[in-house]
Formats: sequence, structure tokens, C-alpha cells
Amino acid sequence: MLGKGVDEALLLIKGDTATRGEIESLLLNTALLVILVSALRGTTGFAQMFMGETLSQRVSNQLRMLYFDKLQLLSFSFHDRVHTGQLMSRGLSDIEGVRIFVQSGLVQIVRVAVVLVAAGIFMAQIDWQLALLSLSFVPFMAYRSARLRLQLRTTWRKIQDTLGELTTTMQENLAGVRVVRAFSAQKYEEAKFDVTAREVVDLRMNAARTHAWGGGTISFAFLVAWAVVLWVGGGKVINGDLTEGELTQFFFYLALLRFPVRMLIMIVNSTARASSAGGRVLEVLDIPSEIADEPFATPLDVTDGVLRFDNVSFSYGDAPALSGISFEARKDHTIGIVGAPGSGKSSITNLIPRFYDPTSGTVSIDGTDLRATTVLSVRQAIGLVEQDPFLFDGTIRDNIRYGDIGASDEKVIAAAKIAQIHEFIDGLPEGYDTELGERGVGLSGGQRQRVAIARTLLTDSPILVLDDSTSSVDAGTDARIRQSLKELTTGQTTIIIAHRLGSLQHADEIIVLDVGKVVERGTHDELLGFGGHYKHLWDLQRGRGVEVDE
Repeated sequence: MLGKGVDEALLLIKGDTATRGEIESLLLNTALLVILVSALRGTTGFAQMFMGETLSQRVSNQLRMLYFDKLQLLSFSFHDRVHTGQLMSRGLSDIEGVRIFVQSGLVQIVRVAVVLVAAGIFMAQIDWQLALLSLSFVPFMAYRSARLRLQLRTTWRKIQDTLGELTTTMQENLAGVRVVRAFSAQKYEEAKFDVTAREVVDLRMNAARTHAWGGGTISFAFLVAWAVVLWVGGGKVINGDLTEGELTQFFFYLALLRFPVRMLIMIVNSTARASSAGGRVLEVLDIPSEIADEPFATPLDVTDGVLRFDNVSFSYGDAPALSGISFEARKDHTIGIVGAPGSGKSSITNLIPRFYDPTSGTVSIDGTDLRATTVLSVRQAIGLVEQDPFLFDGTIRDNIRYGDIGASDEKVIAAAKIAQIHEFIDGLPEGYDTELGERGVGLSGGQRQRVAIARTLLTDSPILVLDDSTSSVDAGTDARIRQSLKELTTGQTTIIIAHRLGSLQHADEIIVLDVGKVVERGTHDELLGFGGHYKHLWDLQRGRGVEVDE
């Protein structure tokens, strides 16, 4: 339209037969048509931007949910190896890099390709020689873009890894803020954070320099092509091979190529970032979980509630934790497990709900190897109270109800009474609706343990595992909790792991561990009569004034 408008206006001028008004009318009609096309282009541009944003948000949300779901399935051994900060960085920063690519890279690639092909075809229709000269910079642009992408991909990978380290440093500092303040280590932490933060800045500046240099080189090649077209095309107009309007058309088509050139630099950068960021996310998504349902796995059906360890050995990597452990727990039969720190007590706790699988031997319930059952059914059958329980940010009611989301208030209160925490909660201004801070800040260690006991009681699991769950409460409260549990857990299989030996005096059998092996077993009185490890621990605790039940 522009080209024809220019040619027709020039013909009218050269012919000297048109009035000024006719020429202006012709130019006005051409201008109005251009405005109409521009309005249409703006409308489609809006639709493209909106749909591109919608697509990018949906892709990133789906990827984020896949990533989060994968983290729920990965084994504890994976979480033992990978820092939380790295996982958070991949789930937030890296997925955002993928989203930006979908929005401004993937969608724009189609637009760039259409403009390049369409402009090339239209220019070839005008003059194929000029078209070849105009597009002569495209191979160079493609070569530079490929090199730029490889350079930026390496840099962005380093940036994402360093951002993960930065997130880890911040997460550890916030989680251990009390330790930092207690040792007046703020300056040390600031210096540690500053080193990683400066590394991120340096890497980003390196990426910016690479990006700017590559973009400048491509833009220079485009302007050289523009100058060549101006020189050759001007000569063709002088020689009569092209009209002024056709040359005008040609330059406007060439101007359209400015958009692909500008966008290509951004696309290359977003593609490089997305390939490195997406690779880090896919590394996690592609990891097979070490604890997963076998193809033949069936749901666990607990009938007699017999938990058996049969010659079980277990190692954390190359570090052995258990060796040849065998015992049996059954309904109405409480097993106590004691031992020095590092003797393997927590490893037994981790094997029962199948957080890990044994290196050798079998852990079974009612004769069924846990590896032959579904992981979900195993964990639904086992109620676990850990020594250092985790409480969520929320109300006390919500934290207790976590054991049974649909539990009534009456059941919540009943569980709290058994855990000897009801009176304390009831005395708070907002009672069970009292908001807890992160990790249960606001409660003492013993109060957090009792809330965790109440939470586990709501699961009504046939097998109950208490991993030193009353270590932070006084002996009197411990005795009351134990008595209430004894009345409640009739018909349940109970395993109690404790450091306070007084908590295990009434257990039906006590297993004594040392360096991952069973060294003694028997009742409290029998073990005292042996005069071995148990008797030694008992005497030590009495000598230190540890309260015990007589």
C-alpha cells in the first residue's frame, strides 16, 4: 500500500494533471488503509501477548506441580544428599526461567519465522537480487546466535547453580538464626552470603556482556545489509529497474526485519536460560525414587499387627548403621529399644514406615515383606512420633488434626488429653485456635512433642512407634502419657525408643543396641540382672539424677 501510494502520487505529480487536493486525497486514503492495518496488527498483537502469557503461566504451573509432587515421592536418601536451598531454587527461579522462555521465546519464535519468510517472499517478488542482498546477513545471524546460545547456556547454568547456593545459605541462616545470634556470628554469615552474592553478580554481568556483544554484532550485520540495499537499490531506481514506490516498499519490508533481529537476541538469551534452568528441573523429575511401589505391590492388610525384623542390615551409603537385627513386636506387646547415640535406634525407626529399605534381610508386617506392599498403605498403618517433631505454621487445632484432616473437635480434644497437653491449650487465650509460628515457635520442646503425640493418635494406626517422643517432658508427665497410652493402645503394636530408661521399665521386652547390633534383650529386671550394657546405662542415669520410676 505504501509503495503504490508513493508511485501513484509521483505519477500524478510528474503528469502535472492532478490538483494538490487529489494528491493529498490519495495519500490520505493510503494513510487510512495503513492505520486500519496497524489497528488489526495491534489487535492480533494483543491476542498473541495475552495467549502467550496464558500459555506460559499454565506451563510453569504444571511444571511446578510436577516438581512438587516429585519431591513428595523421592526417597529420604535423596533429601539427605541435596540441600533444601537448591531444591527451592529449582522450584522457583529455574521454573520461572522456563516460563519466560515460553512467553518471550517459544511463542516469539513462530512470529519471527513468519515475518522472516513473509518479508523474504515479498522482497523477492519486487527484486530477487535485492532480496538476496537483504537476507545475506541471515546465515551470519544464525551462526552468531548458535554460538551465543552455547556461551550463554554455560553461563546461565553457573548462575542457576550459584543462585541455589545463595538460597541454601539464606535458608540455613534463617533456620539457624538462634545459633547465629547466640554465637554473635552475624558478620561471619554476612561475609559468607556476600561472597556468593558477588559471584552471582559477576556471572550475570558476564552474561550481560556476552548478550550485548552478540546482539551488537548481529545488529551491525543487519545495518550493513541495509546500507548495501540502499546503494544497490538506489542505482536500480536511477537506471529505471525499480520505481521509487517499489524501493519504498522494499525498505519497509526490510524495516520489518528489524523486529526479528531484536527478538532473536532476546530469544537466544531466554532459550539459553531455559535450557540450563529446565535441565536442572528435569534432573529432579527424572530421578527414580529408591522407595517406590513395585509392579506387583499390593495394599498392606494389617490383621494381627505382627512387626518382624528378620536379620536386617542397613547402611547409609558406605556407612553401616544396623547389622543382623532380629526381633518381633505384636499386639498388646510393647517393645522398648535403647542404646547410646549412634547405636542404630533411629535407623530402626526409619525402616518401619519404609523411609528406607534394608540393605539385607526383611522387615515384614503379618508375614508380608514391606517391599511387596504399597508405600502409602504401609505408612497409613504406622503411627510415628519423632523425637524432634515438626509443627506447621497454623493453629494448634490444625496441627493436631493433621493426623486426620476430617477429625471432629471432640476427637482432637480427646487426643490432646491423652497426650497431657489439653490443660495447657485450654488455658491459652485462644485455646486450640492459637496460631503457632514456624516449626511451632511459641511452644516448648515438651509441648511440641505432646502436640505431635496427639496428632499421631488421631491416625488410629494399628502400629505405633514412639521415637524418644517424651524426651523433653518431665518424668511425671511422661508416666501419665505412658499410662494413658497403655489404656488407649490395647490391641495395638507399640514400639518405644527412649533414652530415659524409666520410660521402658514396664515394656514386655527391651532390646539394647550397640554399634548397630543387638547386645542384650529381656525385661527390665532381667537386663538389670545381666549386669551388662543396660545395667551400666541404668546406673549412669540414676547417678546423674535422671528421674526413674520405681
